[in-house]
Amino acid sequence: MSVEIRTLNPHADAEEWNRYVERSDGSNPFFRAEALRLQAVDTDTMVHLLAGFKGQEAVGIFPVFEYTKGPVTGAFSPAPHSWTTYLGPALLNVDKLKQRKADRRIKRFIEGCLEWIDTELSPLYSKFVTGTLEDVRPFVWNDYDVKPSHTYVVDLDGSEAELLNRFSSDARSNIRNADEDSYTIEEGDTDDVERIVEKVRQRYESQGQPFRLSVDFARAVHEQLPDGAIRPYVCRVDGEFLGGILVVESNRTRYRWQGGVKPDADVDIAINDLLDWHVMRDGLHAGIEEYDLVGAGVPSINRYKAKFNPRLETHYEITSGAFGIDLLVDQYQKHR
Repeated sequence: MSVEIRTLNPHADAEEWNRYVERSDGSNPFFRAEALRLQAVDTDTMVHLLAGFKGQEAVGIFPVFEYTKGPVTGAFSPAPHSWTTYLGPALLNVDKLKQRKADRRIKRFIEGCLEWIDTELSPLYSKFVTGTLEDVRPFVWNDYDVKPSHTYVVDLDGSEAELLNRFSSDARSNIRNADEDSYTIEEGDTDDVERIVEKVRQRYESQGQPFRLSVDFARAVHEQLPDGAIRPYVCRVDGEFLGGILVVESNRTRYRWQGGVKPDADVDIAINDLLDWHVMRDGLHAGIEEYDLVGAGVPSINRYKAKFNPRLETHYEITSGAFGIDLLVDQYQKHR
């Protein structure tokens, strides 16, 4: 039986779509219909919710953003310059299949989605950034360019002491020797979401780099996604906000989405070590399986992340087309 590709409405079919998101191990909160609608508004794109079915059984989901500027159309997942975590295709109901059947189902689902994209959107350029999807062969077989990217992931297992003991000596020392009476770390509110984003914006601007994550988008996802999907961890000293990390949480993974920039204040504690430790410790106690540090491609930042003894994982950037991409990106940036 072939895999049928259906398009769901991000408003009318939101409840159905979110059920598939919740059942897929490869999804995260940015797959939810509420988040996809916000991304579309924030990036001036149109979102298409592609779902694959074998009979009545859902086998995969693939949110695709259509961006059009003049004669140029692009297909993206996540949306261009949205600064969200991984999207692309996510699978359902394949874990228990034997390899031959799983291969066939994944191939039919992805190729069905690519055929829909080609027929309905005819993009000059496509770009998809996957998360946990391991089998990207159908993209290769359909002449897409597949480039590996990397991230660090900390396994949240064992006891609290065992987790801490796996860290480097300086990380352990920074955490153990911090005077707990000199600071507070807690999960904040929507105003703290804005504070964290503004800290990151200031850091990028000081380095002469663009930063396109809007405060309005970050506040909206915190307010509209289910409780706990976006967790703003903040560090305060004498009641003053000094830094924070925006954490995205799925059923099994916490993602270090934004924040953790070098603080301006001169204080005698390692603020980011403590923030990351609290995120991991709380996740461990909540039964979360892993902490994705989101990215392992910048040597200067890798040195910090590596001290938590993460494992290196691969995800993929998948692209197709070249003609018109410079125009697409230039026009998009001017529009933004």
